Amino acid sequence: MAEIKTKKNAASVSEFLEAVSNETRRADAKAVLKLMQKATGKKPKMWGSAIVGFDEYHYKYDSGHEGDMCMVGFSPRASATVLYTLAGSSGEDALLKKLGKHKRGKGCLYINKLADVDTAVLEELVRESHKCMQQRYPKVK
Repeated sequence: MAEIKTKKNAASVSEFLEAVSNETRRADAKAVLKLMQKATGKKPKMWGSAIVGFDEYHYKYDSGHEGDMCMVGFSPRASATVLYTLAGSSGEDALLKKLGKHKRGKGCLYINKLADVDTAVLEELVRESHKCMQQRYPKVK
Protein backbone atom coordinates (compact mmCIF):
# COMPACT_ATOMS: atom_id res chain seq x y z
CA MET A 1 0.00 0.00 0.00
CA ALA A 2 1.33 3.46 -0.89
CA GLU A 3 2.58 5.66 1.93
CA ILE A 4 0.36 8.60 2.84
CA LYS A 5 2.05 11.92 2.00
CA THR A 6 -0.33 14.18 3.92
CA LYS A 7 0.89 13.70 7.47
CA LYS A 8 1.02 16.11 10.37
CA ASN A 9 4.50 17.56 10.71
CA ALA A 10 6.52 20.20 12.54
CA ALA A 11 6.87 22.64 9.60
CA SER A 12 6.09 26.26 10.41
CA VAL A 13 2.57 27.38 9.52
CA SER A 14 3.62 31.04 9.52
CA GLU A 15 6.60 30.38 7.23
CA PHE A 16 4.35 28.43 4.87
CA LEU A 17 1.82 31.28 4.72
CA GLU A 18 4.52 33.94 4.29
CA ALA A 19 5.80 32.02 1.26
CA VAL A 20 2.44 32.29 -0.59
CA SER A 21 3.41 34.43 -3.58
CA ASN A 22 0.00 35.92 -4.40
CA GLU A 23 -0.53 38.84 -2.02
CA THR A 24 -4.33 38.51 -1.92
CA ARG A 25 -4.17 34.75 -1.43
CA ARG A 26 -1.58 35.24 1.35
CA ALA A 27 -3.76 37.82 3.16
CA ASP A 28 -6.81 35.58 2.75
CA ALA A 29 -4.87 32.60 4.13
CA LYS A 30 -3.87 34.55 7.23
CA ALA A 31 -7.51 35.58 7.76
CA VAL A 32 -8.72 31.98 7.28
CA LEU A 33 -6.07 30.84 9.77
CA LYS A 34 -7.51 33.17 12.44
CA LEU A 35 -11.09 32.23 11.53
CA MET A 36 -10.39 28.49 11.85
CA GLN A 37 -8.49 28.94 15.11
CA LYS A 38 -11.45 30.83 16.53
CA ALA A 39 -14.02 28.33 15.21
CA THR A 40 -12.18 25.22 16.41
CA GLY A 41 -10.31 26.45 19.47
CA LYS A 42 -7.33 24.43 18.20
CA LYS A 43 -3.80 25.35 17.16
CA PRO A 44 -2.83 24.98 13.50
CA LYS A 45 -0.44 22.30 12.29
CA MET A 46 1.02 21.65 8.87
CA TRP A 47 -0.26 18.52 7.13
CA GLY A 48 1.99 17.52 4.28
CA SER A 49 3.63 20.44 2.52
CA ALA A 50 0.56 22.54 1.73
CA ILE A 51 -2.36 22.02 4.15
CA VAL A 52 -2.89 23.93 7.38
CA GLY A 53 -5.05 21.74 9.59
CA PHE A 54 -6.83 21.87 12.92
CA ASP A 55 -7.49 18.93 15.22
CA GLU A 56 -7.18 15.40 13.88
CA TYR A 57 -8.91 12.08 13.57
CA HIS A 58 -8.02 8.52 12.69
CA TYR A 59 -9.84 6.80 9.85
CA LYS A 60 -9.94 3.20 8.69
CA TYR A 61 -11.61 2.08 5.48
CA ASP A 62 -13.14 -1.35 4.83
CA SER A 63 -10.20 -1.96 2.47
CA GLY A 64 -7.88 -1.82 5.46
CA HIS A 65 -6.37 1.53 4.44
CA GLU A 66 -6.06 3.78 7.48
CA GLY A 67 -4.40 6.96 8.59
CA ASP A 68 -4.75 10.28 10.32
CA MET A 69 -5.99 13.59 8.92
CA CYS A 70 -6.99 17.02 10.13
CA MET A 71 -10.66 17.54 10.96
CA VAL A 72 -10.76 20.89 9.15
CA GLY A 73 -8.10 22.71 7.21
CA PHE A 74 -7.22 24.85 4.25
CA SER A 75 -4.64 25.31 1.53
CA PRO A 76 -3.90 28.52 -0.38
CA ARG A 77 -3.56 27.03 -3.87
CA ALA A 78 -2.65 28.99 -7.00
CA SER A 79 -6.19 28.95 -8.42
CA ALA A 80 -8.23 29.22 -5.19
CA THR A 81 -8.12 28.86 -1.46
CA VAL A 82 -9.32 25.34 -0.73
CA LEU A 83 -11.08 24.77 2.58
CA TYR A 84 -11.45 21.20 3.80
CA THR A 85 -14.59 21.81 5.81
CA LEU A 86 -17.55 19.91 4.38
CA ALA A 87 -18.41 17.09 6.76
CA GLY A 88 -22.13 16.73 6.02
CA SER A 89 -23.37 18.47 9.16
CA SER A 90 -27.12 19.00 9.39
CA GLY A 91 -26.99 22.75 8.70
CA GLU A 92 -24.32 22.62 6.00
CA ASP A 93 -26.55 23.11 2.95
CA ALA A 94 -28.34 26.12 4.46
CA LEU A 95 -25.03 27.74 5.37
CA LEU A 96 -23.62 27.12 1.89
CA LYS A 97 -26.63 28.92 0.37
CA LYS A 98 -25.79 32.00 2.47
CA LEU A 99 -22.01 31.79 2.04
CA GLY A 100 -21.53 33.68 -1.21
CA LYS A 101 -19.47 32.87 -4.29
CA HIS A 102 -17.79 29.47 -4.00
CA LYS A 103 -17.42 26.13 -5.72
CA ARG A 104 -17.94 22.87 -3.95
CA GLY A 105 -16.17 19.54 -4.05
CA LYS A 106 -17.09 16.40 -2.11
CA GLY A 107 -15.44 17.52 1.13
CA CYS A 108 -14.09 20.93 0.26
CA LEU A 109 -14.89 24.49 -0.72
CA TYR A 110 -13.05 26.50 -3.34
CA ILE A 111 -13.00 30.24 -2.73
CA ASN A 112 -11.33 32.59 -5.17
CA LYS A 113 -11.22 35.56 -2.79
CA LEU A 114 -12.31 35.77 0.82
CA ALA A 115 -14.08 39.03 -0.08
CA ASP A 116 -16.50 36.92 -2.19
CA VAL A 117 -17.99 35.21 0.87
CA ASP A 118 -19.62 36.11 4.16
CA THR A 119 -16.89 35.33 6.70
CA ALA A 120 -19.39 35.04 9.58
CA VAL A 121 -21.17 32.28 7.64
CA LEU A 122 -17.83 30.68 6.79
CA GLU A 123 -16.85 30.67 10.46
CA GLU A 124 -20.16 29.01 11.38
CA LEU A 125 -19.63 26.44 8.62
CA VAL A 126 -16.17 25.61 10.00
CA ARG A 127 -17.51 25.43 13.56
CA GLU A 128 -20.36 23.08 12.54
CA SER A 129 -18.05 20.91 10.46
CA HIS A 130 -15.53 20.60 13.28
CA LYS A 131 -18.28 19.69 15.73
CA CYS A 132 -19.67 17.09 13.29
CA MET A 133 -16.22 15.55 12.82
CA GLN A 134 -15.63 15.43 16.59
CA GLN A 135 -18.90 13.53 17.01
CA ARG A 136 -18.12 11.19 14.12
CA TYR A 137 -14.56 10.49 15.28
CA PRO A 138 -14.44 10.76 19.08
CA LYS A 139 -10.95 10.64 20.54
CA VAL A 140 -10.22 7.39 22.33
CA LYS A 141 -8.19 7.95 25.49
